Amino acid sequence: MAELPVLEEDLFSDDAIADPFPLYRRLRDLGPVVHLQTQGFPAVGRFADVRSVLGDASTFVSGQGVLWNDVANELTRGTTLASDPPEHAQLRKLVASRLTPRSLGVLRDEVDRKGRAVVDAALEAGEVDAVPAIAEAMPLSVVPDFLGFPEECRPHLLRWARGGVEAGAPVSARSPQAVEAAVELGQYAGHLVATRGIAEGTLGHDVLDALDAGVIDEQRCTALMLDYFGPSLETTLSAIGNAIALFTDHPDQWDLLRSDPEGLMASAFNEVVRLETPFRAFTRVASRDTEIDGVPVAVGTRIGVLFSSANRDERRWDDPDAFDIARRNSDHVGLGYGEHACAGQGLAKLEFAAVMGELARRVERFEPAGERVLTVSGLVRSYSSLPVRLVPARS
Repeated sequence: MAELPVLEEDLFSDDAIADPFPLYRRLRDLGPVVHLQTQGFPAVGRFADVRSVLGDASTFVSGQGVLWNDVANELTRGTTLASDPPEHAQLRKLVASRLTPRSLGVLRDEVDRKGRAVVDAALEAGEVDAVPAIAEAMPLSVVPDFLGFPEECRPHLLRWARGGVEAGAPVSARSPQAVEAAVELGQYAGHLVATRGIAEGTLGHDVLDALDAGVIDEQRCTALMLDYFGPSLETTLSAIGNAIALFTDHPDQWDLLRSDPEGLMASAFNEVVRLETPFRAFTRVASRDTEIDGVPVAVGTRIGVLFSSANRDERRWDDPDAFDIARRNSDHVGLGYGEHACAGQGLAKLEFAAVMGELARRVERFEPAGERVLTVSGLVRSYSSLPVRLVPARS
């Protein structure tokens, strides 16, 4: 590969995790492809280049892993996340059959009911930490039932999900604890497969049916059982928590959403995910000698794909750091793009709309009620604490 401009700072340091956006801008200004000195391979951070890489799944492949360390990439082989066509389409069909718009439409009333219950409890308290009370409560009321997971595991799900995600980040002081949680999750998933401990009529049971039909083997079944689990929790709770933080800081945007929740909910979701992208970055591997925006890339090169940077690229967005729920923003890459776009985004949007729509109807404004705590995570942008006071709407 030709000599590249170098970003010497570590994008995954604690300081960069807290405020990555100046570094993203610097990386974008350095060039279309920039060598990350700490990680030892190049990355793309401009919107057009990120979309180009994600849109060419045959050249920039996922089958050698999309995570940021070799161990995680080896362990995730065989999942939809880390597979290539045509295998990817076959696997995705197994885990996405219940994620089509028609299938999700059947769930809408139930998800709306759970959204009302979450908001009922929060409003009764009045002052809450919006992370456990709303952002976590919503997906935890939906996702485990959707997957068919038994009640016994519910207290461990968030720790397992976060461990599984963080284990895929660049190695850090957080890695040993993350790997421990990820191993526990894998063992539990294996137990569910071996004991057939998944509720019928769920996504998880569909995967078991594929095992029984000989479509997949037991190892692949266990991997697929986890494919949707961690990302589905983290994406939704990140989006809801970040939305509440943004609307607290921008009451004018909350007033705008409240004026037309049905008309603006989709663009509000997109704007939250664009501005505070839940999963900040994955990787791809070049399957042949190619180029990105005129920069040669050799076969076998692992490339960092920086979603969060692309979503604030001033080459694509006017005033990219502003929060504007009326923005035309549906082409953001906060949920991926192309062959590997997030399969569960339909359910995430349904959950977001249920709880944020109920809040829009019943809460006039959010007021800060304590210090926010941003989660220190290599891959996920979310809060671990977000104290707010819910001011009820006047009847």
